Amino acid sequence: MYEKALESKNYIASKVATLPTVGLILGSGLGVLADKINNPVVIPYEEIPYFPVSTVEGHAGQLVIGELQGKTVVAMQGRFHFYEGYTMQQVTFPVRVMKLLGVEKMIVTNAAGGINETFLPGTLMLLTDQINFTGTSPLIGKNDERFGPRFPDMTTVFDKELLAIARQSATKLGLANVKEGVYLGLTGPAYETGAEIHMMRGMGASAVGMSTVSEVIVAAHMSIPVLGISCITNLAAGILDQPLNHAEVIEVSNRVQDEFLAYMEDIIATI
Repeated sequence: MYEKALESKNYIASKVATLPTVGLILGSGLGVLADKINNPVVIPYEEIPYFPVSTVEGHAGQLVIGELQGKTVVAMQGRFHFYEGYTMQQVTFPVRVMKLLGVEKMIVTNAAGGINETFLPGTLMLLTDQINFTGTSPLIGKNDERFGPRFPDMTTVFDKELLAIARQSATKLGLANVKEGVYLGLTGPAYETGAEIHMMRGMGASAVGMSTVSEVIVAAHMSIPVLGISCITNLAAGILDQPLNHAEVIEVSNRVQDEFLAYMEDIIATI
């Protein structure tokens, strides 16, 4: 995998004048942040050696590299999911490539269902910890020490300094809808049952989704400091007597775009 990641890195580096130091993974309906990048170099995933291709609505499927708030950033405008049929190694491959490009800090975003009943749709949740409930790991298999150690530490998987900056930004911008909690990741693509949500609440989860945990594990493996932000797009199954659907996820993500953009830009300017 290292040689493949290096080939991808070299291809991307050949397209840009300055290598990025901040990596952004933008979840469903949140890819609009990439549209704010100045002097962008846009590279469709299908052009990058060994990259998978996004197949989910709300994921544009391209890398955008350029300047944002004084930083050179690389943004994944759309991510990959285990439920699309990719392996966990393929899902997390772009994180490996970002590290080789020189990314020093990463912000991972997602759309999630709120398990904490006080987290109404439109809430932005800072991730303080995560629960990997996918039943697998992107680190299974032979370890390559060039990426990281066999047994990476996950004690403080979300960087304390980045969390402090995010809290300060929320206060400065007067964002009352910014909360904090634990993200639980499942494989999907089926939404959870009410009984499953009840179980997850008992485990200490505040929100649930179908992404992020594997990417964060790989970032930790390579010692990349991570900030995680969930956009709560719906209350999880069993809380309200109504069905769940992806259209609602996109609609709520679009509704909070202005606050999300202002928040992300202020954080990026500070980190």
